[in-house]
Amino acid sequence: MASSSSSSSSSISSSTTSTTSKFIGLLLLLSLQVDLLLGSSLHLKNHTSFIPSRDIHRLRKVEAYLKRINKPSIKTIHSPDGDVIECVLSHIQPAFDHPQLRGQKPLVLPERPSSGNETATEESFNQLWSQSGESCPTGSIPVRRTTKSDVLRVNSVRRFGRRLRKPIRRDSSGGGHEHAVVFVNGEQYYGAKASINVWAPRVTDAYEFSLSQIWLISGSFGHDLNTIEAGWQVSPELYGDNYPRFFTYWTTDAYQATGCYNLLCSGFVQTNNKIAIGAAISPRSSYNGRQFDIGLMIWKDPKHGHWWLELGNGLLVGYWPVFLFSHLRSHASMVQFGGEVVNSRSSGAHTGTQMGSGHFADEGFEKAAYFRNLQVVDWDNNLLPLKNLHVLADHPACYDIRQGKNNVWGTYFYYGGPGRNPKCP
Repeated sequence: MASSSSSSSSSISSSTTSTTSKFIGLLLLLSLQVDLLLGSSLHLKNHTSFIPSRDIHRLRKVEAYLKRINKPSIKTIHSPDGDVIECVLSHIQPAFDHPQLRGQKPLVLPERPSSGNETATEESFNQLWSQSGESCPTGSIPVRRTTKSDVLRVNSVRRFGRRLRKPIRRDSSGGGHEHAVVFVNGEQYYGAKASINVWAPRVTDAYEFSLSQIWLISGSFGHDLNTIEAGWQVSPELYGDNYPRFFTYWTTDAYQATGCYNLLCSGFVQTNNKIAIGAAISPRSSYNGRQFDIGLMIWKDPKHGHWWLELGNGLLVGYWPVFLFSHLRSHASMVQFGGEVVNSRSSGAHTGTQMGSGHFADEGFEKAAYFRNLQVVDWDNNLLPLKNLHVLADHPACYDIRQGKNNVWGTYFYYGGPGRNPKCP
């Protein structure tokens, strides 16, 4: 009887062990496939038998892109928000992959526009990655490392770091993109400057964004549209979180094949070792609390013709080489300031993605987001106040704008809104 019981136990134990082994094997197989799809460090070629050929092809394209865009670094800094900042030697940054820049080095400092009397001082600019006191050595630039999971959030490698194609009308709307902006046109513009209030608006869909920026625009508003853009944005798709981040963008063909965000393609040349383009901004403004803004200026250097970007008062970030552009080789024909969101209507209703602070313009200071001290640069490299200003909100029940002028803030405006609400279904 004892022998029979022992035999039965042995049989059950053997069966259980076999079942457990198969179950563990299945879990390991599933885990391996998930790890590969999410960008684990396991090398792709050793595990291709577990993954459909279409996914293998995509992962190989992702790895090739990462190898091209993530340059060797001389120092690595880990940011508290999870970003990894690599200190890359200036002369091997992504811009110098461009055939017309290959073998060159960043330019000497440009001639800064004449500003007359400054009406306000800028808050110092801070990013999360540098709050511990870490910085990149002279001769290098801080670059946010792009990861597999970053690229896999979009549906193709070609689309990563680029905006969706969208029809553009002269009034700025179209393609599910909604704006609340101030703009000037009808003259030749050689730059623009403003201080932009920084918030962390809620983005309710992983494939939407909310941004606040300056646009320099030229072209026919068709397939040859040229833009240079800079500001802050919240984009879960691009960055994987909801932090407001300092960003740049450019295109020469209306967002079709040219240009990209930040340093995700060859184009913008960074010259600064203290600012990481694409990294999170800190601190941010709070409702009924302290307000923070960043000063931005973009202008065309009279000597070399390149378009330079400055942060705050005198902190040069870098430049867009003039040869990147067609219409912007000479000047901009329109300058635009304000907010933009993507309204994907994924739930069948208007998005709840916020613009600015998420509050309407009439709430004013400490509640609504603002731009202040708006100026443009003329042909003689002078900063001037805006003339013949136009104010536009594509859907004022969702996001609106209110412009004003005084002796401290010069030309300014409040803008933004909550998106979906009873008047914006």
